[in-house]
Amino acid sequence: MIVRLGDIAKVTAGQAAPKKFSNEGLPFIRAGHLEELTNGGKLCSLPKVSDDIIKEKRLKRLPKNSILFAKSGMSATKNRIYITEEETCYVSHLAAVLPNKTFDALFLAKFLSWFKPSKLILDSAYPSIRLEDINNLKIPLLPLTIQKQIAEILESAANLRDKTEHLLIEYNALAKSIFLDIFGDPVANQKGWKVHKLKELSTNIGSGNTPKGGSKVYVDEGITFFRSQNVWKNNLLLDDVAYIDKATHDKMKNSSLKNGDILMTKTGRINTENSSLGRAAMYLGEDDKANVNGHVYLIRLKKNVINEYVLFILTTNEYREHIRRVCVGGIDKRQLNKNHLEEFPIIYPPIELQKKFTEKLKLIEQQKILAKQELKESEDLFNCLLQKAFRGELL
Repeated sequence: MIVRLGDIAKVTAGQAAPKKFSNEGLPFIRAGHLEELTNGGKLCSLPKVSDDIIKEKRLKRLPKNSILFAKSGMSATKNRIYITEEETCYVSHLAAVLPNKTFDALFLAKFLSWFKPSKLILDSAYPSIRLEDINNLKIPLLPLTIQKQIAEILESAANLRDKTEHLLIEYNALAKSIFLDIFGDPVANQKGWKVHKLKELSTNIGSGNTPKGGSKVYVDEGITFFRSQNVWKNNLLLDDVAYIDKATHDKMKNSSLKNGDILMTKTGRINTENSSLGRAAMYLGEDDKANVNGHVYLIRLKKNVINEYVLFILTTNEYREHIRRVCVGGIDKRQLNKNHLEEFPIIYPPIELQKKFTEKLKLIEQQKILAKQELKESEDLFNCLLQKAFRGELL
């Protein structure tokens, strides 16, 4: 039997965030908190609202085991689903689903993970989901015991996936620990290493262009065309990569990529670790088989410079703070100017120490490749179980 979500759950939105918070009271969840909360974050790290603030602003109280996801803004595109661990308050950009006694909260949360609320977004210019459309979602009505069994199977698969993700986090922490032990803070430079400006270590620092006609000139196959959404922390994502033809590529020879080039995003936000400004990764493809658009810098280092060493510095949290200090613009959109990039200070210890570190880093990266393969397998298993669960094929 299929039922409307609105018939088995109460669907609401929060209210505007108060201008002041308190040291004690109920946690207040914003849309931006969902990424942290769904990656092992704790409620104690959230701002709190006292009873006086709740009463004054008439804030809605959300009971434990309510389901939250973003219904507007860019967070709505990320499909982060969170089950509240205690009573809380929440902002208007979030939708809350309070299941009745015929539905298990974990089962319903897994259903939403499978469905992906972002499918309900009507306007990509400003992503937003209507409460009416959430209410009209169709969900299978199963006996509560069956729901709990399905939820437990899916949770076990999710835990396997999360365990592998945590292993990757541990490998990254190990690499950072080794770096700090050898070199110290790359920005504060307590060990007093020699410092070079990035332009002194480079043969080319520049950005690409947006081809005339924009996305209309993209083709199904051709020269890989990296945009800011493809450049992440030490990772180039090809899920949404664009392609341009050779004629367009030839007009943009100055931004044609060479193997080992470092790419860095030049515009965006910088409020979280995965924010769009200042992310950097290395291009490892063939020479002159890729290009970049105007929102991405390419950094081509001199032949005697170790690319992996410089890239690691640019992707440290310490360097993220440096980028935060030098970038310009408003809260929603900031920019790294070329002169900022050229003046980036890079600590430059003896080359033997750099090689020692990159050799250790290479071993860690090899283990990360294996862990990523395991992660893909566990994600595939989880997604397969999700599909079976909500097609009635799991039990």
